[in-house]
Amino acid sequence: MKKTGPEGKARLSSPLLILISAPSGGGKTTLCQQLLQRHPDMVRAVTCTTRSPRPGEVEGRDYYFIDSDAYARRLNAGDFLEHANVYNHCYAIPRNELLDKLRSGKDVLLNVDVQGAQTVCRRAAEDTELSRALVSVFLTPASLAVLETRLKRRATDSPEDLARRLSLARQEVEHWSQFQYLIISTSIAEDVRQMEAIIDAERLRQSRSTFDFGG
Repeated sequence: MKKTGPEGKARLSSPLLILISAPSGGGKTTLCQQLLQRHPDMVRAVTCTTRSPRPGEVEGRDYYFIDSDAYARRLNAGDFLEHANVYNHCYAIPRNELLDKLRSGKDVLLNVDVQGAQTVCRRAAEDTELSRALVSVFLTPASLAVLETRLKRRATDSPEDLARRLSLARQEVEHWSQFQYLIISTSIAEDVRQMEAIIDAERLRQSRSTFDFGG
C-alpha cells in the first residue's frame, strides 16, 4: 500500500531526515515551528536529557528524561547519533528515535547547532538508511550586521553576551558549504517557502522514489 500524505495524496517517496542548522539568532527554531505546523506528516526528533522535567514538559513529547547512569550506558553502547553537555546536563539524539519515525513514514526534523550538525552528518554517513534520508540545510542572515540587528531586537542578551554570540556566529557561518543547501534568511514567509521548495525537490529525487506504475 502506498503511504499517504496531506489531503490523502499518495506518497511516492521515502521519508526525509531534514537537518536545519544556523548561527544563534539565525531563525532556525522559528522555521522549524512553521514547518511542523504546516506539515502533519513531519515530526521533530525527540532527544534524551539528564536534566529534570520543567513544568509542562511531557515525557516522550518534549524529551526522554533519563538518569546519568542510563545515559552513560546508552552512550557506551553507541545508541546516540550526537550528544553534548550543556550547563552540566547531557543531551543526546537516539539513533533509533530517528530510524523508528522514518520507518513509520514520517519526515523527521532536526534542529541542531553547527557543531552538532557536523557530528550528525558524519555519523549518518556511516548508516545507509540515515544517509539516504538526510537533507542538510544551513540558514543564515545575509550578513553579520543583519544578525546583530535581529539579536538586538530580541533584547535578551547583555552587550557581552551579544559580542560572544556574534563572534561565534562568524565562525559558524564559515561552515555553510558543508551543507547540501543554503538559505539566506529574509522573512519567515520566504524562509518557509524556500525550505518547502527544498523538501519538494528532495521528494522528487529518483533515488527516493517508491513509485510502482503497476501498483
